[in-house]
Amino acid sequence: MERSKAMMMAVAAVGLALVLMVPQADATRYIVGGGGIGWTTNVNYTVWARGKHFYNGDWLYFVYDRNQMNVLEVNKTDYESCNADHPLHNWTTGAGRDVVPLNVTRHYYFISGKGFCYGGMKLAVRVENPPPPPKAAPLNEKSGSSPSSIVYRGQLVLPAAFAIAALWDTFIRIW
Repeated sequence: MERSKAMMMAVAAVGLALVLMVPQADATRYIVGGGGIGWTTNVNYTVWARGKHFYNGDWLYFVYDRNQMNVLEVNKTDYESCNADHPLHNWTTGAGRDVVPLNVTRHYYFISGKGFCYGGMKLAVRVENPPPPPKAAPLNEKSGSSPSSIVYRGQLVLPAAFAIAALWDTFIRIW
């Protein structure tokens, strides 16, 4: 019993070390219209989307009354005319809680059919690639550190040291 518990702790420690070494993903989930409003009529979604940057990998989360409304992805022409006859994709799952992955760099156009588009239930977003990470500050030549040693130290040695320490602690507790 004690050995299996120790083994589970060791596996968890190694798993944590691996997670720490994986680069961070910064996808954002946007609740369309905001947390208190959601996908409903009489909201200007153009104003809501203004100033937001939608990046490849982000998500749109539509929250609405499932008995009355839906979420349809359409082309630009159908978006402008509120035509729901030939959607590119019907994201409605029936629960009123629909998640749309923004996984292609392009313009997306969403409307609610059943006449609600005319009441303002339409959203257009432009998805772009994320900006490149900021450049590192120049190194002081007197420090003797090269950029590769800094990356190596931060991304590999520290998590590995924690994993080894956790395994050592587990080993000591068993014996």
